[in-house]
Amino acid sequence: MKTPFAALIVMLALPACAPLTLYYQPGVPVAKLERDTTACQVRALRDAPVANQVRRTPPTYVPPRRICNSAGACSTTGGYYLPGEIYTYDVNGPLRKRVETQCMADLGYSPASIPACPQGVKQAAVPAATATLPRLTSRSCAIRNPDGSFQIVNQG
Repeated sequence: MKTPFAALIVMLALPACAPLTLYYQPGVPVAKLERDTTACQVRALRDAPVANQVRRTPPTYVPPRRICNSAGACSTTGGYYLPGEIYTYDVNGPLRKRVETQCMADLGYSPASIPACPQGVKQAAVPAATATLPRLTSRSCAIRNPDGSFQIVNQG
């Protein structure tokens, strides 16, 4: 019973230690970033709609096995195939992401990955949400807030 609970705790904690990945342009209000991101995602979905294909991994052949007992009597089991797994793949997914990234670049944004702040910085920071994207430095880090917002901290 402890294992599923521990797995749940790990799954909930992982986003807190993962870097904050977003489009970035210093000085832009976060509300504008969110509007621009949504507009570019809608454009990308319109220009490269979902195009799911059902695919299957190749089957696996299990060769015949010869099994002998302690008396020396042997028998052979026949070989057989294990069918491949069936999965769905959106063939336009990579193109859609490129269209989104290009749209955001046209608006002056570039992709950024900001590392999570160390625990000491999180504890020392006054809880807040970043309203305007600051200029990033090599000592910038991000704190994810429980409501989905974030705080970018430029350490001393």
